[in-house]
Amino acid sequence: MPDLDAWISAVRSSQNHFAALLAPLDAEQVQHPSYADDWSIAQVASHLGSQSEIFDLALDAGLNGSPAPGMEQFQPLWDTWNSRSPQDQAADSLKANEAFVSRVEGLSGADRARFRVSLFGRDIDLAGLLAMRLGEHALHTWDIAVALDSSAVVSPDAVRLLIDVLPATAARAGRAAAEPRVLAVETADPQRRFTLTTGPDVELASASGTGPVDLVLPAEELLRLVYGRLDPDRTSAELPGHEVVPELLQVFPGV
Repeated sequence: MPDLDAWISAVRSSQNHFAALLAPLDAEQVQHPSYADDWSIAQVASHLGSQSEIFDLALDAGLNGSPAPGMEQFQPLWDTWNSRSPQDQAADSLKANEAFVSRVEGLSGADRARFRVSLFGRDIDLAGLLAMRLGEHALHTWDIAVALDSSAVVSPDAVRLLIDVLPATAARAGRAAAEPRVLAVETADPQRRFTLTTGPDVELASASGTGPVDLVLPAEELLRLVYGRLDPDRTSAELPGHEVVPELLQVFPGV
C-alpha cells in the first residue's frame, strides 16, 4: 500500500478533475447521458455526493471508535439526493465532495495514525478508506469525462495507485467464466504483471517473471476492465490477447 500522503494527494487531484468537468456545465448539460448505464451526468454527480457523505460518516466512525455507518444511514442520504433537481445534484455534489477532501487534508498526524474502521467487511486504516474512495471517485469521474470527450482516460495519478490494489477489487467484482482459464496479463504505464484466474474463484494476483503473456494492455485499460468500463472495440490490447477481452467483460460486468 502506498503511503498515506500519496492517497490524499490522488483523492485531491481526482476532486479537482471532477470539479473542472462539472462546474462549467449548465442545467441542460448535466442531464446528458453519462457512461454509466441509465445515469445522467447529474445522477453520477449525485451518487458521488451521497458517497462523499457516507465516507464522511465512516471517517467519523474511524476517528471516534464508533460503528461504521450502515443501510439505515445510507438510504435517507440516497433519498435526499435523489429528490434534488439535476442542477442541484451537480452543484451540491461539488460542495459535498470538496468538504470531504478538505476534511481529510486537515486531519492531524495523530488522527491520521489512529484511524481504524470496519467497513464493508474489511478492517482498514485511513489509506484503505481513501483507496476505496479513490476507486469510486476516479472511475465515476471518468464516467462524466468520457461523455464529454470520447478520448478521456482515468487520471494517471489514480491509475498508478489503484493498479496495485486492483486484485482486491477483482476478487469482489469478478464473476466466474463459463469456461475458466488462467491468463498471464502484462500492463504498461505503470508496468505490472498479473496472473488472472477466471474461475471458479476469480483472482487477479501479482506475478513476476518474463515469460509469455496472454494479454497486454495499458494499466488504465486493465483498471477499467475490472470496473466494467472497457469497450472491446476501443481497447488497445495487443495480440496475443485482444480476442479475450469480450470474454473478460463477462467476468467483470461492472462495479
